[in-house]
Amino acid sequence: MISENFNDGWEFRRKTNTFTEMGGLGEPWTAVRLPHDAMILEDRSPSAIQASGFFPRGVWEYRKTFEIPTGDANDVVILEFEGIYRDALVYVNGTVVAQWPSGYAERRVDVSDLVNSEGPNEVRVDCQTGDDSRWYSGAGIYRNVWLRRSRQLHLEAGSLAIETPTIDEEIACVVVKSTVRNRGPVSRRISVGIELTGPDGSVVVRDEHPLSLDGGSTESVHRRLFVEQPARWGLEHPELYSCRVSLVEGEIAIDEETSTFGIRTISADPLRGFLLNGERTPLRGACVHHDNGVLGAATFERAEERRVELLKEAGFNALRSSHNPMSRAMLKACDRLGMLVMDETFDMWTEPKSNEDYALRFHDWWERDLESTIGKDRNHPCVVLYSIGNEIPELGRREGLQYNRALAAKVRELDPSRLVTNSISGLLIGGDEMFAELRSNMAAASTGEPGDSPDGDEEGRGVNTIMTDLSSILSRLMMSPVIAANSEEPLAALDVAGYNYMESRFELDRENYPQRVILATESHPTAIDVIWGKVEANPHVIGDFTWTGWDYLGEPGAGRIEFVDAEQPNGPSAFMGSFPWLAAWTGDLDITGHRRPQSYYREIVFGLRDDPFIAVRQPENAGKDIHHSSPWSWSDVVESWSWPQHEGAPTVVEVYADADEVELLLNSLSLGSAPCRREQRYRANFNVVVESGVLEAVARRDGTETGRTSLRSATDDVHLVLDADRTTVTTAPGDLCYVGISFVDPQGTVDGSANREVSLRVDGPGVLQGLGSADPTTLEKFTADRCTTFRGRAIAVVRPTAPGIIAVTATSSNVPDAAMDIHVVRSSVATSPPSAH
Repeated sequence: MISENFNDGWEFRRKTNTFTEMGGLGEPWTAVRLPHDAMILEDRSPSAIQASGFFPRGVWEYRKTFEIPTGDANDVVILEFEGIYRDALVYVNGTVVAQWPSGYAERRVDVSDLVNSEGPNEVRVDCQTGDDSRWYSGAGIYRNVWLRRSRQLHLEAGSLAIETPTIDEEIACVVVKSTVRNRGPVSRRISVGIELTGPDGSVVVRDEHPLSLDGGSTESVHRRLFVEQPARWGLEHPELYSCRVSLVEGEIAIDEETSTFGIRTISADPLRGFLLNGERTPLRGACVHHDNGVLGAATFERAEERRVELLKEAGFNALRSSHNPMSRAMLKACDRLGMLVMDETFDMWTEPKSNEDYALRFHDWWERDLESTIGKDRNHPCVVLYSIGNEIPELGRREGLQYNRALAAKVRELDPSRLVTNSISGLLIGGDEMFAELRSNMAAASTGEPGDSPDGDEEGRGVNTIMTDLSSILSRLMMSPVIAANSEEPLAALDVAGYNYMESRFELDRENYPQRVILATESHPTAIDVIWGKVEANPHVIGDFTWTGWDYLGEPGAGRIEFVDAEQPNGPSAFMGSFPWLAAWTGDLDITGHRRPQSYYREIVFGLRDDPFIAVRQPENAGKDIHHSSPWSWSDVVESWSWPQHEGAPTVVEVYADADEVELLLNSLSLGSAPCRREQRYRANFNVVVESGVLEAVARRDGTETGRTSLRSATDDVHLVLDADRTTVTTAPGDLCYVGISFVDPQGTVDGSANREVSLRVDGPGVLQGLGSADPTTLEKFTADRCTTFRGRAIAVVRPTAPGIIAVTATSSNVPDAAMDIHVVRSSVATSPPSAH
């Protein structure tokens, strides 16, 4: 089957109805190159839906004119869409050929009977967003499109499936399945060839057998092949094999399909935990959303690859796609880089979480969308778990229990090789009784009734302050017998019990349910030390997924901290921040990929970092009371000792370490030492007066230094610096170059106080795909050619368009311009999808 990238040559606009178009009042079409997020172009407004990051909703349409080459290879024509948000309608030459509601499910559309090879064809796509998402969804054709062509006798698109049911050190059984279809009227006899290639590129297995097909028939290919001395896919050595299935008639090659796969074993039990290739591997997990920061929801292969690279460098070994199926590009990156995946299928079943969301269509579509997800995932060795839902409200009721069993059974039917879980909320499964108890606890705490406040004191605390202690309230509530009783039936249908924010039940349920394997499918970042200690001590708890590993657009301000404003008293607090909040501000890494202080803290907790880490609370907030914080909020700290406007002001320096003690020095003068062990939650706080220079922390264990780190104040003579992740990129459809923008002094220190406007110009065979900073409250558009740095940094994303040299120039006032070249070479990679399946 010939696969061609179909991303070029599109146009889009806001949807224009027929009557408006007849009157000549329709909006003009704008040329675009996919992937494309229509929503990120829009102006944000306080009146727009808060959960989306205050982006407006709408209806958009796309169109493209194309031609089909003549010849017998063009008998079957398929359009393949990796992702359209949302409620897609596809027309070919004016005829509706497909419609589907999911914004995340892939679809293949057979248009063979509608296209003609003697003239132009037109494909048009309509899509829309409404009040249908709890986060930034993006809009439009935000993932790749492919045109696939084959003869009437062909391998069915997407039918190639590879399983490795038995593996040992000497030999691995590889089962290859595919479907051959003969659309012609005449019987045919062909040869089916299968070739397995090892990680080093050498052919390790060749197999060939004849196959007879009647006219109009479909036949299955099912071959058990054997690989000797198999190389295992793992986290440190992600060895990948390739499978090619080909059809040959006489001497004529008819069709072929390829896919990568891995040879590895997975299992989970309450005595040894999660085992990868027989070795206990606790899941150091990160929840991630599907957007790519300044790119919006547009999915590029390099963007997804970069996210996986940076998350792995930060200490994670597993990702949870929250709360929708992961992109092909990210799965491919996880395969290649060695990252485990829990792929989540649905955020809602039959009970809506937003007024117009997928719950309205779930009943009719869940099986088809589940088949789409499993078909996409099944050849990827990185995928080890499927989650069939996230915090499903109806799971404690009869209808929800029935769906829970049905979904789990369908997953096992489609792919019995992975584990099945469901990300369950204790509050939701506890139902009305649990919500009543929560309200009672919060009301008692706010009025200060004796013994009822989260800390056991009698001081009135206020609802806003209670938000800070929500995790303490939840910890007690999650111990309720109601949760145990209501969760027994749904968890019995799963392989792994997914606990969202229920770590207080880990030890209790080990005693009550000794056969239960538990996974913390979602947790507060502020509790990682407590949770990870429980993971290490309890093999039946196979890992933890923090909310979140990478910051995301939408659910704005979920992790914010607000301070009491004496001049303008704060109003009531809320889960999300008011306009202009844009990002959630919950990620270990911000939307540009820069690591925040909690990321280094987590690395220390995981036992992956010996050096201490220094984080400084912002002096401007010293002495202020907190108006709002939440269990998703980290403290108000920055990795910087550049505070030119606050010389002589008091602040608090937080030092993170796994050591008997840490000593803090300012300009070589000791400010004292403090214990920093697990008992101190790997933290030591120091009261410090801001003084420019060098702040240094030294960690010691048993009196011996185990690591040190320092922060240096930036000098006044900062300059603008551009730093690309790669200086050579390709013309491959999904390639990008990420260019870091920063204000740096001659010693290489980033000036964290430098929030300055920067303009960017891109000349040559490339375009500026996105530009912005990690400022979670920015009003700037990521599609502009200028932005303001945040804490001295911003990021530009350049997309190559042809071979040559791209010149990137950054300009800012009172500093010299910064420039760099990006070399673009022609891609040697075929235009087939990133992971054909």
